[in-house]
Amino acid sequence: MDFTADSLLSRAAHELSPRADELIHDVEQCLRREVPELWDEPDIAQMTRENIAEHIIALLFGIEHGIEPRRIDQPAADAERARRLAQRGKPVTAMLRAFPLAHGRILDRLLEVLPRLTRDAESINAATRKLIALSIAYMGRTSETGVLAFQGERDRRVQWRLSVVNEASVRVGTTLDIARTAQELADLATEHLADAVTVDLLNTSSGEEPPAKGTVAVRRIVQRSVMDGYPETTGLEAIYEEFSVPLQQLHRYPDGSPPARALVTGRPSRHHLGPSASMLLVPLCARGTTLGVAHFFRHHKPDAYGDEDLLLAQEIAARAAVAIDNARQYTHARATALTLQRSLLPRGTPAQSAVEVACRYLPAAADLGVGGDWYDVIQLSGARVALVVGDVVGHGIQAAATMGRLRTAVRTLADIDLPPDELLTHLDDVVIRLSAEVAVQTDTESAGDVGATCLYAVYDPVAGCCTLARAGHVLPTVMVRDGTADILELPAGPPLGLGGLPFESAEIDLPEGSLIALYTDGLIEALDHDIEAGLTRLRRTLAQSSTSLEATCDTLLETLLPADRPHDDVALLLARTHTLGDSQVATWDVDADPAEVARVRASVSEQLTTWGLEELDFTTELVVSELVTNAIRYGRPPIQLRLIHDRTLMCEVSDAGNTTPHLRRARVFDEGGRGLFLVAQLAEHWGTRHARRGKTVWAECAPGTPKLLSDAAALNVEGLPEVV
Repeated sequence: MDFTADSLLSRAAHELSPRADELIHDVEQCLRREVPELWDEPDIAQMTRENIAEHIIALLFGIEHGIEPRRIDQPAADAERARRLAQRGKPVTAMLRAFPLAHGRILDRLLEVLPRLTRDAESINAATRKLIALSIAYMGRTSETGVLAFQGERDRRVQWRLSVVNEASVRVGTTLDIARTAQELADLATEHLADAVTVDLLNTSSGEEPPAKGTVAVRRIVQRSVMDGYPETTGLEAIYEEFSVPLQQLHRYPDGSPPARALVTGRPSRHHLGPSASMLLVPLCARGTTLGVAHFFRHHKPDAYGDEDLLLAQEIAARAAVAIDNARQYTHARATALTLQRSLLPRGTPAQSAVEVACRYLPAAADLGVGGDWYDVIQLSGARVALVVGDVVGHGIQAAATMGRLRTAVRTLADIDLPPDELLTHLDDVVIRLSAEVAVQTDTESAGDVGATCLYAVYDPVAGCCTLARAGHVLPTVMVRDGTADILELPAGPPLGLGGLPFESAEIDLPEGSLIALYTDGLIEALDHDIEAGLTRLRRTLAQSSTSLEATCDTLLETLLPADRPHDDVALLLARTHTLGDSQVATWDVDADPAEVARVRASVSEQLTTWGLEELDFTTELVVSELVTNAIRYGRPPIQLRLIHDRTLMCEVSDAGNTTPHLRRARVFDEGGRGLFLVAQLAEHWGTRHARRGKTVWAECAPGTPKLLSDAAALNVEGLPEVV
């Protein structure tokens, strides 16, 4: 029987069609050996198996019915399967290798059938040439269709991945908050990549207990799922046990577990958790340090995670890790600066009777850093008290350190009882020297001029007056007992650090119960209003304040500041004044006659009996004798003695001379030089303060046996004067 090439091929395809299952199996086994990447995932393997069967059936049908290769119907899902390969990250070479291998097996089977149908070698050769041409045409057409679909999907995936990475660079790391950054990572991932995300960071807090041996301690920062009702939903917990960890709780990964390996090695990994669930483990690494690990879970999407998904997760996790590391370093630096600043601020106010005080410090918003605002309450001689509020220009550790140096300088200058204007003059010199030190530094981070403002007030409860001076600082507010709050008009002074300009002080009377408010500009100035508007609101709030200073502080902060953190640091100091009446103060004018010393001693003894301070009689008489004697011998009249009975007994001797007494150690045969030594040993504190005219030498005596007298008693000595 004579066959044409077409009829011979049709007959061969007809003979082979009933055994198509065997041919499909043969091709499948060949591709399993030669192209294993098409079989390593169950869903891809099933798709490849279906693709083989449909192509073999379509090709045999076309050959049997003499259909031209370009008219043979390709499988409807052929292009979609090529796109699936691109989506799963399979290389296009796998598809291109599979086509010739499969067609080679089909050709072999068809060529085996031809000799059984005819012995005509010429017909067989013609059919063979026809079959090869037909196979090449069909393979070229299917390859072209597959490559175009694959490349189109690959380009689309690349563009999508770039868009997600670009979106991550915009959306992740918008703040310097660690938890917020981790949440932004989880939000982005659940929109594009995952059905659920958790972020665990290594526990680096020194306050926590050390990790147990063989485990890695981490803290759950964020967990997010696309499932509604989470965390009440238990479906995720059934699939992913990691979701059972509460937020912010410290937990541990056993040694050798996938998360522990990711944290130790810094390498990401993919995991199949079940038929419909897969997971990506991506360590968060930045600047050579592993910060934590992110889990990406998928269970709703039909495809398990592939290599390209892992690459995308790495890219967005790398950006998140840099942002988290920036936030971590900033948080550490800010915490250090806050700790430094709070350690430099007073931990409490000294016990005194001049004023009742309440104070607050509130740092600025996190993105601005720590500022240099401060306040202080300093106990002075004569039952007086100094109230200080200052503001260093700038933010950061440098500002906090400068604030600490200025606060120390103010306390040192206040200790020598300088008037407010003179104190600010000396403080101005201190700031100028600090600016000069900064100017020669090479560290660019700390470079820049040092500037500050300050308000220094001294309240005297005996006179019921307050002396104030300011250096470029905002004006204070005073509210008297009738409820009216007014801004104190003080002489303007230049900010500290300018030099060469004078400071002036003003003295005002403050009746009993007056309220004076000292603050920095952060309390009254904001982005939506100026200082004048802030002062108006401050006066209105003070006029409606309660009797409690603590409650008034809270009310002022709530009323004048925004709900979130202010744009600048805030220091607030409230003081309610008290006065010491005539019953607590005794004053004597002393003539410049040594005989007056005995009369003064008698008057002092009588006054101490009136106050019920007989136990201080001997000590006070001795101190008063020495101070009055020194004033008579070395000072100038008029001379005055004043006793103040407050928490302690204060003795003050004033004269018109400007000579400052000094403590010295007398030699054995010296006739003088022991008076101030006795005063220093018998009194709790002593010192000298200068006024515009003259000076005051003061000593503070407290109940109890002075150290000098107790030492004398230990030596079984009957009288101290004989010992001396």
